[in-house]
Amino acid sequence: MIGPRVAEDITAGFRERPWHQNVVCTWDGSRLLLQADNDYDPEGKALGDEFSDEVCANTPASFGFEIKLESAEALPDKVSSMPR
Repeated sequence: MIGPRVAEDITAGFRERPWHQNVVCTWDGSRLLLQADNDYDPEGKALGDEFSDEVCANTPASFGFEIKLESAEALPDKVSSMPR
C-alpha cells in the first residue's frame, strides 16, 4: 500500500523545511493528513503548497489528489508573532 510509505516520506521531506515545525503526515486508510506548526502562515496556504510539492515528489504521476485545508488555528503563544 502506497499511503503509509508516502506519509513517512512526506514527514521526512518536511525536515528540510525547518520553518514548519512538529510536522507529521499520516495515512488514515483513504487519505493523507498533515499537521504542522509555524509562526507565519495563519491561513495554511504556504503549508498547503509545500504539502502538494511533497505529494507530487513522493507519489506516481497517476496519483490523483486535491489539497483541502480542514482547519488552521493560532496557538496562544504564537498569536503575537503572526502577521495580520
